[in-house]
Parts: sequence; C-alpha cells; structure tokens
Amino acid sequence: MKFQKICVIGLGYIGLPTASTFAAYGVNVLGVDTNQYIIDTLNKGEIHIHEPGLHDEVKKAIQSGNFKAVTKPEEADAFIIAVPTPFQENKFGEYNGVPYKLADMRAVTSAAESIIPFLRKGNLVVLESTSPPRTTVDLVAPILARSGLEAGRDFHLVYSPERVLPGQIMRELIENARVIGGVTPESAQMGRDLYATFVKGQIIKTDATTAEMVKLMENTYRDVNIAIANEFSRLADKFGVDVWEAISIANLHPRVKILNPGPGVGGHCISVDPWFFVEAAPELTPLIYHSRQVNDAQPHFVVDTVKRALGSLTGKKIAVLGLAYKPDVDDLRESPANEIVHLLQHKGAQVKAWEPFKPNAKLAGIHMSPTLEDAITDADALLLLVKHTEFTKFNPSEIAQKTKARILIDTVNGWDDKAWKASGFDVHLLGVGK
Repeated sequence: MKFQKICVIGLGYIGLPTASTFAAYGVNVLGVDTNQYIIDTLNKGEIHIHEPGLHDEVKKAIQSGNFKAVTKPEEADAFIIAVPTPFQENKFGEYNGVPYKLADMRAVTSAAESIIPFLRKGNLVVLESTSPPRTTVDLVAPILARSGLEAGRDFHLVYSPERVLPGQIMRELIENARVIGGVTPESAQMGRDLYATFVKGQIIKTDATTAEMVKLMENTYRDVNIAIANEFSRLADKFGVDVWEAISIANLHPRVKILNPGPGVGGHCISVDPWFFVEAAPELTPLIYHSRQVNDAQPHFVVDTVKRALGSLTGKKIAVLGLAYKPDVDDLRESPANEIVHLLQHKGAQVKAWEPFKPNAKLAGIHMSPTLEDAITDADALLLLVKHTEFTKFNPSEIAQKTKARILIDTVNGWDDKAWKASGFDVHLLGVGK
C-alpha cells in the first residue's frame, strides 16, 4: 500500500522525529498535539526540544509543505500514537503488602479515542508508546472498536516501539532494526510497509504482545544490570575498593560486561518500563522489582557520599552540575539528579543547579542558575551528576579560579581526579572507599 497521508499523534521526543522523518521521505504528515504552544512553535519551523539534527529536519519538512502541526486528527491512511506513558501520580498497586508503580495510560486512551471519528476501512493504526503487555489488544483495540470497525478485520492494528537513543534519534530511527507486532499477520505486513518508507535496518514482524514484551525487556535487562553495578559501587565503598578499577578488571573476562554505576537511573525508558512488567505480573517479577528498588535508592547513596565529604550538609552551598537523566541531552524526565537536589535541600544544604542543555527549565523547588559561574562562585562543593561532554572538558585550574569550593564529588567518573587534585581539590569519587 502507498501511504499518501499519515497522522502522528504526540509531538514529543519520539513523535516529532518520526513525523519529520516521514515528511523527509515525501509522505504528507499531519502532526497532532494538544499543546498549542508546541503547535505554534513547530509551524514557525522551530522546535521545543533538543535533539541533534531535528531542528533542520523539521524546518525542511514545514517548508516543503509535507508537515503541518494541528491540535486534532484528520482522516489519513495511517495513524501513529506516540504519546507519553508516565506513572500515575500518588497511586500504587500492591502485592503481598509491597507497593509498586502503575502506568498512566490516559494519554494513550485519549489518543485512541481521538482517532475514532476518522477511522476508515483499510486504515493502519500504530501504537508506538511504551506500554504494559497486552495494551494493544486489551486497551487500544476495544477503544477503536467503538467506530464500528474491528481491528484485524476492517483495519490494521500494530504495536511498533521506538528503540532509539536520545542524542542519536535522527540516525537510529533510520538505521536501527524495527519490530512490528500486528494483531494479525496482515496487520504486521501493513506496518512493515509503512516503516519501510525510511527504515534501513532489519524489520521484524511478530505479534503485538511479543513486540510489547520485547520493548519492555530490552530496558528491563539494562535496568537489572545497572542495579548490579550500583550495588557493586556500594560494596566497593564499604570495603575500601575503587569500583571503577574493579569493573575495568572484571570486564577483562571474555564473558563479563559490568556496566558503570552512577547517581541512579532516569529517563522515560529504563526507569519506567520495568514497572510495567511488575504491574502486569507482580507475582512473577521479584528480581525486576528489587532491581528497581536498588536503582531508585541510589540517590540516597549519593547524598550519603556528599555528606561524608562535607562532614555536614547543614548550611553548605553545593553546586550541582547536570540535571538531565543522561549526558548531552535536555531531557530531565525521571532524572535522579532532581531527587538528589531535593534530598540535599531536605538535609539543610543550599543548592544551585546548572544544566547547560536546559538553563531556563522551571523545576519545583530547585534553584536553576543562569550560568556556570553563578552556580559555582560561592559554592562549598561541586557535585557532578551528569557526564556532559562540556563538563568533562573543564580545566581544573580555570575552575579553581572561579569558585571557592575545594571539594569535588564525582558520581559518574567524569573527571581526572589526579588533575583536579593537582589544582587543589579534594576529590571524592562515587564507589571509591576511603
């Protein structure tokens, strides 16, 4: 089938790159978002998020006439749902007295409902949003059935998750393998035909629930392995070992690959997706659950490390460097850095944060510095939470002239401790026991 027009619902970190990429390959794309600011920004050829290469792609798509942003769907050959699936606020499930987080599927529900008036026989509907198992068949399909059309018989329905790395999205959308999970084999084939418009990587067809499980397990696997690294950092701290040296030695084993520890796990994938498994089957997921507990507790370990470095937190001025959940992106969602700031403040510290990729971010209860100098000038300590390239290139002697701080706490192994010590700093590295 030749897709003349597609409708992408949700113009965030995944929906917008997807929409602009389709437009670049000559497809007429209607981008839908409920946020009027986003619509106005995009239609001017500007963007509201940071992703290398995205601005140029969107600008070209607008100028070509292949892309337009609106607040409501229209009739199309295919509809792609790419809306957020965060946690429910202040609501938890419980299994044997132990609480676990629940997925908030309201945006997916709303997006599916918005398609109903425009759904026609032969259409394709794609859910890209990361979702708990069986969301496609048990939530989306029944909603769309209110149109009087049946998924798999009258129209095609598939689940096809994004599998891209922020900072590399524009390239990986095209080059990475793509999983297409259909409610029927015919739906999977139709989904394959759609993404073959631009995907150069392998396209694998399967059923919808398998595709959902694949996406969740990819990130759950990483979360469990990060939990092992974070526990290793705590063990190294306890027994007076340098965890970074220990990991490098252990990884010389041909069948061992220990990941790096850090301040915690954030973002809208690794810190979220494992909970969808726990929610779906809490009786079967004790390892996944406890890995989440380990990683969610890592910010407390960081705060303990800072407290030991400073002796006391009360009244101490701390410059936090980095609030994004990973290096060189502006995405602050679920970032452990935010929790660390709040924990430090709760224990009496005065915190200024500098996030170069989002200096104007407004975060509740966090003092955002407009410049690096503002954050560090009067600080008693510098706390590195994100391994932004900009931070790793700091010249220690130059920083020493800009701040009175002489205590450094590095949670990501981003600085050469010998160079910083030579410039007069007392360096404390996460997972290095004294």
